[in-house]
Amino acid sequence: MITREDIRELAEFQGSGADCAISFYYQPARPSNKSHREQAILAKDLVRQALREAEKKGRNGCARADLQRILDLTADWPGSHARAKAVFACGGKDIWREFDLPPQLTRTQLFVNRRFHLNELAVVLGLQPRLRVAFVDRHRARFFDLHLDEVKEQEALFHTLPRRRGDGFLGYDAGHAERSVNDEVLHHFKNVAEALKQGLEKGVFDQFVIACPDIHWHDLEGHLQPYVKRQMLGHFSADVGNATEEQVRQQGERLLKESFTQQRHELVREVLGQARSNGRGVTGLRRVLRSLEMGEVQTLLMAENYSAHAVECPNCGHLDAHMVRYCPVCGRGTQELEDVCEALVPAAIRRDVELVYVKDEPDFDHVGGIAALLRFRSGQKKSGMAVA
Repeated sequence: MITREDIRELAEFQGSGADCAISFYYQPARPSNKSHREQAILAKDLVRQALREAEKKGRNGCARADLQRILDLTADWPGSHARAKAVFACGGKDIWREFDLPPQLTRTQLFVNRRFHLNELAVVLGLQPRLRVAFVDRHRARFFDLHLDEVKEQEALFHTLPRRRGDGFLGYDAGHAERSVNDEVLHHFKNVAEALKQGLEKGVFDQFVIACPDIHWHDLEGHLQPYVKRQMLGHFSADVGNATEEQVRQQGERLLKESFTQQRHELVREVLGQARSNGRGVTGLRRVLRSLEMGEVQTLLMAENYSAHAVECPNCGHLDAHMVRYCPVCGRGTQELEDVCEALVPAAIRRDVELVYVKDEPDFDHVGGIAALLRFRSGQKKSGMAVA
């Protein structure tokens, strides 16, 4: 399974000289005939095109072996291959990384450049935070982790309730026994809340969902600390004993989609409002690039299909929306980027900037399809007045 460290390692890579960074994204498709050869043919066409482009740029030698290996790999995949794939390779640096992904890529694509193409990977991972689904009843708790549509059950909690031996003379002990059981149940709920808190603090998962009978939800909710509850996507009614991986996947993905849609809408509204008031928000490629270089950006928002021309300085890494021939920072010659995302996405990942991809937001499209929420805005006092 792909980790944050894997993504950071890929974002840090930048080839030099004859090095080639090859990025291959495979999206499975329903075969139109029994031969299941469509994807293999598509991969072959993409490789041939990539070799022609590499030859034009003098990189044919560095790319050929890795591209052939990709061809061999796709030929071995059966027609029923249901998962998407991402492959990143650089033979000169002895890099070959394969990752399984949910089948949510736009299409099968191949890129040959001096850095890995991470935009498609960032889109998929942005929609798939690490989610824990906790199934809870009066004395049991089962924990499932969901990430990239893979489900793994973790260690469970089990709290034995005290045995009830009778109500005593004329039933006088019944009330005490019932209170004892209730206290044990509440103690169990407290343990569940503590387990969720520790998991969040240790970074085991990013968000969580509670599944429990409705009658127990109020008592369980009362034990969740406020900052822990803020990471909860929601809850639904379910029976612990009948919990299945498919139920975890369906309910988890449903709540993730609903939560992400709402959060994305609120974030777009916040960023645009902050930008209009000259606060902690900027819009447009030029302002976003400047803020990223200044270390101001907390969250980068881009339309899913965003693309724009820019230039990059190979010496200092400066990105500029103006197509200037010489870097305004160090004075060296610049290189044109057909798609600024080739450099922008890795730069954001290296700086631990949150990436959010936006769709179906007309107001966001009107500002150019790119914006950023800032941690701070340099050159301003806390009051918001500009520093002279």
